[in-house]
Amino acid sequence: MDKVWLITGCSTGFGRELAKWVLKLGYKAVVTSRNTNDVMDIVTPYPATAIALSLDVTSQSDISLAVSQALQKFNHIDVLVNNAGIGYFGAIEESEEEEVRRMFEINFWGLAHVTRAVLPVMRKQRSGHILNISSIGGLVAFPALGFYNATKFAVTAYSEALAKETAHLGIKVTTVAPSGFRTDWAGRSAKDSSITIEDYAPTAGANKNTVRGYSGSQKGDPVRAAKAMVKVVESENPPQVLLLGSAALKNAKRKLTALQNDFDRWEEVTRDADFPEGE
Repeated sequence: MDKVWLITGCSTGFGRELAKWVLKLGYKAVVTSRNTNDVMDIVTPYPATAIALSLDVTSQSDISLAVSQALQKFNHIDVLVNNAGIGYFGAIEESEEEEVRRMFEINFWGLAHVTRAVLPVMRKQRSGHILNISSIGGLVAFPALGFYNATKFAVTAYSEALAKETAHLGIKVTTVAPSGFRTDWAGRSAKDSSITIEDYAPTAGANKNTVRGYSGSQKGDPVRAAKAMVKVVESENPPQVLLLGSAALKNAKRKLTALQNDFDRWEEVTRDADFPEGE
């Protein structure tokens, strides 16, 4: 159990449960949060194998310092879990650019900057595993979540490309795509647009109310999700995409079927877009 995990966003939700689980299993963990007071209860029982670090993923200086301190403490980083993220509800036309840009800074650019800071360490080691927490919303888009979906689709694409770039270096990359879990995501971790356009009430408005309404009663168990993520890291052949939750599986399969139907129905038009053979 010599692997060192660096986990972002450990104050609540997946990050918190994952940090607790890996430490309980005997792994070493760099447990990060914007405020270390929020995670001291996690690390205090494990003085030899855990360290709490302050990390705002939108701050390049925070990222550089956290990676440096992690290496000073443990000498290597074997697993990076990019978990920090926020949500935002609003139809595309309702959404406020300032809030959307902030969400991109956290959900995508923060993840990308932390990854780029850790990659040189893993390249030198010729080993490592990066888990990027996306969402089923990074594979399937939903009304009221268009810009949130955009951040998570970006994470999914980024992770797929990264996996192809680093496989020969011994660095594995897994995108984790959960559906609804009993975390704070649909509660205090997600903001609503201050703009309401009545024409979107049956679509974006209805879906927002549905998602907000089941906050705290989702089927997904964050503890079980944490255990699943550890299984992925311990696997010899981890998946490129890990769906978590039955709703994630249902929605992903529905999307695959819809895509296949469109591809098949429009195959002739698709092929006709090429130059004829021999030209």
